[in-house]
Amino acid sequence: MDLYKTIQDLYAEKEKLERVIASLEELQQTTGAVPLPPSVGKRRGRKSMGANERQEVSERMKRYWANRRKRQHEQSKRQPVNEQ
Repeated sequence: MDLYKTIQDLYAEKEKLERVIASLEELQQTTGAVPLPPSVGKRRGRKSMGANERQEVSERMKRYWANRRKRQHEQSKRQPVNEQ
């Protein structure tokens, strides 16, 4: 095995790769193919509520639970307790 010949072939391949890399970098700069930073689009996830919206939800839920307790109380009055 000729070690000198192998080293010369590797240097030739290295120079060829460096030229290809340089031409690709130049092409990237001229075409503007530089990746853009990720744009700041809409936020993902839940939307935060304002004070007025929170107040509306609070009142609506108070009415909901009051009606639910009222219905449960009325149902418990109608159903007699079965004692055995």
